[in-house]
Amino acid sequence: MSILINESTRLIVQGITGRDGGFHTRKMLDYGTQIVGGVSPGKGGTHVHDVPVFNTMEQAVKQTNANTSIIFVPARFAADSIMEAADAGIKLIICIAEGIPTLDVVKAYRYVQQKGAQLIGPNCPGLVTPGKSLAGILPAQIFKPGRIGVISRSGTLTYEIVYHLSAAGLGQSTAIGMGGDPVVGLYFIDLLDLFENDPDTDAMVMIGEIGGNAEELAAEHIRKHITKPVVAFIAGQSAPVGKQMGHAGAIISSGSGTATEKIESLKAAGVLVADEPSQIPELLKSVNLLKTK
Repeated sequence: MSILINESTRLIVQGITGRDGGFHTRKMLDYGTQIVGGVSPGKGGTHVHDVPVFNTMEQAVKQTNANTSIIFVPARFAADSIMEAADAGIKLIICIAEGIPTLDVVKAYRYVQQKGAQLIGPNCPGLVTPGKSLAGILPAQIFKPGRIGVISRSGTLTYEIVYHLSAAGLGQSTAIGMGGDPVVGLYFIDLLDLFENDPDTDAMVMIGEIGGNAEELAAEHIRKHITKPVVAFIAGQSAPVGKQMGHAGAIISSGSGTATEKIESLKAAGVLVADEPSQIPELLKSVNLLKTK
């Protein structure tokens, strides 16, 4: 199995006629993702890489039975695109677009929840179920099918850590880049629960960073509700207070959200925390070994 996407995923690309949308549509098609349509207002009736283009999400969903969308539109249109997808009946919305005003995301995410849909992102690299489906901008060649679930706030660290996992023979069930903005959709707790209930995921890797309290909340949730092994890495251990590091959400304020606090919370919950990304495969093998004794 996997979580969120698989070989049955029917994907619509919002912004398919743009530079990034068109480029990554080709990459996803090459991976084997079932892309059934694209949306670009005013471009309906055309094709991109033999994928039919529609003017609206309503038209696209009705004619293709799509269940998932991925958004590559400019930031000023992205919140509306999220809500248009949810309104059309899409159940999983992946927003790659970055630079969306936070209050616009709050409004759009609330609408997604009201419609019973799920959101990944914005400002995220998407997700992949290796060997089945890729929905995003992740480098497909580093992923291998397996039984490790990966959850990450950082796209670049996802790639580095997955590279180490695959090189060590530890394939992935699904890998998800959640996005690094202050407000995003599915987050650590939601995804931990999905992997916990996935019979084909044996353990999880959690990649966090400074800023906010999501990792601390996840640690408490792990302590109470997660039975599968979790290994973590926290980026930004040398970041000074008040300094934003990369992502909009990666900022320490008023002494909270530090790497030290996050690491201590995770360790207290029984999570093994790596000092370096390259240590993660070794830690995973150690917890699986302990599990079998």
